[in-house]
Amino acid sequence: MRIVIQRVSSASVLIEKTVYSNINKGLLILLGIGEGDDELDADWLCQKIISLRIFNDAEDKMNLALTDLDSDLMVVSQFTLFASTAKGNRPSFTKAAHPSVAIPLYEYFIQKLETLTQKSIATGRFGTNMQISLINDGPVTIFIDSKVKE
Repeated sequence: MRIVIQRVSSASVLIEKTVYSNINKGLLILLGIGEGDDELDADWLCQKIISLRIFNDAEDKMNLALTDLDSDLMVVSQFTLFASTAKGNRPSFTKAAHPSVAIPLYEYFIQKLETLTQKSIATGRFGTNMQISLINDGPVTIFIDSKVKE
């Protein structure tokens, strides 16, 4: 699994020109699920997300984690995180998991985050054309791959 975490002042998802979900201050998580990913990848990423100290403390230093604050969370599926651009100019997405595998893992990931944070998670709609608006706070944008674990 691959995620892009963006610390945001606000974010929203529009589907067919209608607001589907929105959050205030918190994290927007773009989630890509690849072939071979499983619940262990989701568990590791969810624990990493809630433990990352990427929010500013009173001294304006990134020292606080999601669990230290009352921040919102949004998770949006993003199969394009598995784009391969090795050949030509048209990306290939063959390393992205098939929806029959990806949808249950996407739902598991959201449920795991809800359990760990005791919060409702805003989402996009899997496999749908969405327009995402956000105000990146900082900006803080972090990429994490569950197979690399850097």
